[in-house]
Amino acid sequence: MKMTVTVLLVTGLTLAGCGGWRDSGLNPGNWFGNSRSVPVEESTTVATEPVNPLLPPERAGVFKRPDAVDITVPIASVSNLRIEPTPSGAIVYAEGIATRQGAYGAQLRPVTTAEEAESGVLSLSFRVAYPEDPTVVGTEFSRTVHVAYKLDRQKLASIRMVRVVGRENVRESRRR
Repeated sequence: MKMTVTVLLVTGLTLAGCGGWRDSGLNPGNWFGNSRSVPVEESTTVATEPVNPLLPPERAGVFKRPDAVDITVPIASVSNLRIEPTPSGAIVYAEGIATRQGAYGAQLRPVTTAEEAESGVLSLSFRVAYPEDPTVVGTEFSRTVHVAYKLDRQKLASIRMVRVVGRENVRESRRR
């Protein structure tokens, strides 16, 4: 009995002294640090392709439906960003404040340029849709929108920083 208690006590003290694991780069719990807000640059806005008015639009077949019109807009501001590891990769959680109540269809769309991809940056545009009818502005709490984006291990291996772009600000989180 004394031997068992002694072994358990020594083992417990030894494991308690192993605090280096918490700060290790091998611990998936600290792969990415806390997010920070940065001002929006002109290059982070999404550019649309120019339309040539001289070319006729594509003809639709008998059963072909017209393409859906994108009614989403960037969220007013991104208030929070966190990245949590999962067994299959990571999940990017973002929180934003909409300009008015009733925002729906929130999504994080990848808008990474080739230069950003080379340097290990994943840029996501936080987009929402608003109802056609006007709605009240309301409190900040009532305008808060949450969204998530899944990253698999292959994508995560080449990512060093995640940026979530809103209309007024950008939040980014770097890998430690």
